[in-house]
Amino acid sequence: MTQKTAEMLQTVQQTLTTAQKYEHACHVLNFDLETICPPKAMEQQGDLIAYLSNEGFKLKKDPAFIEAGEYLYAHRDELEEADAVLARQLHREYLHTKNITPEKMHSFSTVMNRAYVRWIEAKQASDFSLFAPSLREVLAVNREEVSLREPEDPSAPAASVYDQLLDDYERGITTEDLDALFGACKERLLPLMKQILASPKKIRTDFLSRKVTDEAQERMARYLLDVLQYDLQRGAFTTTEHPFTDWMAPNDVRITTHYHEDAFASSMYSIIHETGHALFEMLQPKEDWEHFIDSGKTMAMHESVSRFYENRIGRSEAFVHRIYPGVCEIFPEVMRDVSERELYEALNVVQPSLIRTEADEFTYTFHIIIRYEIEKALVSGEASIDDVPRLWNEKYREYLGIEPENDRTGCLQDVHWSSGFGYFPTYAVGNMYNAMYYNRLKNELDLDQVVASGDFAALNGWMAENIFRRANRLAPHEWIREITGRELTADDFLDYLETKYRDLYEI
Repeated sequence: MTQKTAEMLQTVQQTLTTAQKYEHACHVLNFDLETICPPKAMEQQGDLIAYLSNEGFKLKKDPAFIEAGEYLYAHRDELEEADAVLARQLHREYLHTKNITPEKMHSFSTVMNRAYVRWIEAKQASDFSLFAPSLREVLAVNREEVSLREPEDPSAPAASVYDQLLDDYERGITTEDLDALFGACKERLLPLMKQILASPKKIRTDFLSRKVTDEAQERMARYLLDVLQYDLQRGAFTTTEHPFTDWMAPNDVRITTHYHEDAFASSMYSIIHETGHALFEMLQPKEDWEHFIDSGKTMAMHESVSRFYENRIGRSEAFVHRIYPGVCEIFPEVMRDVSERELYEALNVVQPSLIRTEADEFTYTFHIIIRYEIEKALVSGEASIDDVPRLWNEKYREYLGIEPENDRTGCLQDVHWSSGFGYFPTYAVGNMYNAMYYNRLKNELDLDQVVASGDFAALNGWMAENIFRRANRLAPHEWIREITGRELTADDFLDYLETKYRDLYEI
């Protein structure tokens, strides 16, 4: 490395060290906003988050920082791998924000933060019309922000607005890819769902709605965190309207859940899901944080891990065997007449339902397809914001044969659109990733034995070495190819669902 390259690297590192502090503060405030902030204080706190975020953004608009970052990108062959990854990330970010002033960025952030507050109000009132004006603003911001970007490859055909939004969450994925992947899902899963629903095999679920106190559900949450080896010295958990995970620093990763008196499994599996996210952050290489590349992983990578722990592990027979004694001890009135097999089958029942986060593993994909098709139409202009409730209800009838009675259980159930479009497909792509690497994992670990015995140090260690270690450094297609030797496909996921649910329903 030449002296000039070293100096430029130092300039970048110094600026990012300060910017990281603003980002850390925003994460802490946002966690507060979504957990314990008083309702009447939410809008003001959102404004404070927008202000601090913009102060961090201003640091990256400094000409000296931009010059240093672009110099590193041009001389990235001189850099060690982690710093070369940083140079590529900074160059991409520079092209995306080159034409966005701090004033414009502040206005964008304000729109998103206020949209979250409007979403909360609209959901509580079950009235989409209260959220619609903010959603129009969010859509306008997404379109404007994309219009201001410089292309990464000026010689390539211009991508659609929606493809560019998808790329923000999952680099390289396009509507063409998703249409093919989701087309395969519809082709193979819709006929099988009809067979499952017509099966004479009936699964007992009555005990899932037996009432459980918040106190008992908190005990269960702590029990599951212990089973999964979530480090409470480096993490915390609490409750919120919509469960999420926030990673703030190497030793500060926080998760949330919610408690429903008559749906104890909801909290159990939100805890397992969010713990998957948290483990990804806790067990990533410390070097990635030190080199400012810890946010390089994509959301489909992240969702692959959270849904791996939630479903491939959490709903497996081995895991149910591991936790059955704990569930019986913590929920004695619920489990007084429930066998281990009955618990396993109930946790895997297929039943079309309205709420995505409560959906069974089999029908979940259709919740994502519905959202994908709606947001693709919104961003392209084929549908308007006012069409959302109607489209939502029509697509639930089409794919799942059910229809929401109100906006709260329909188009207002998810928080995601308050911060923009393009996130939802990552959940389904994540399922496809984890099905692919699961097929490698099961050949390298005696997975049933590991899970049934509670040896999560072995499982988490394998994940850290093979799934987490390179995630910040590789584009998604490179990452999944390095892990599995293959390109992204829906086949492993669909094969898994067909095998599991044909067996479960004796089809």
